[in-house]
Amino acid sequence: MNDAALIQAVKDRFPEAVKASHSYRGDATVLLGREFLLEVARTLKEDPAFQMNFLMDVTAVDFSSFGTKPSPAFFASSGVAVSPSPEIPDPDPWPGPPGPERYVVVYHFFSLPLKHRLRLEVPVEEADAEVDSLTSLWAGADWLEREVWDMFGIRFRGHQDLKRILMYEEFVGHPLRKDYPVNKRQPLIGPVN
Repeated sequence: MNDAALIQAVKDRFPEAVKASHSYRGDATVLLGREFLLEVARTLKEDPAFQMNFLMDVTAVDFSSFGTKPSPAFFASSGVAVSPSPEIPDPDPWPGPPGPERYVVVYHFFSLPLKHRLRLEVPVEEADAEVDSLTSLWAGADWLEREVWDMFGIRFRGHQDLKRILMYEEFVGHPLRKDYPVNKRQPLIGPVN
């Protein structure tokens, strides 16, 4: 199934759930309302038309500072702008952030038998940063969701053990949020000397 057919199949199955879609640079992407996440994910896994048996990754993006200042390409000191060269036209430009929501939780699925992949994006408001956990469908979602919670502070409803996985328990805040202070000092931990 090619990208366009895959996106259309999801749209046909869940017309009320799909807010938008695109296939920027060959990545089939569907934007969902968060109330439909668990139902859509279950169908993607169990339906023979999709067979998305591999949850490759769960991550998030904080769009709170998107567009507020020009971004350097690789390093702040490089001086190279992110925008593509006008000499290389992009016939399929990235549509940009999906809406006014601060966060987007991003799921990458792959079908081993059918060899197709799909990205689901779920916009999440800062005031209610919570989505359903997919650990009931993919056991491997456990650590991936813990990482997103640890780095961004997005909660996963129904997760059995949502605790820090990369930072230590006493760490204050969520370091991949755009408003996390770069020079913030954290409490020191370690053995008592």
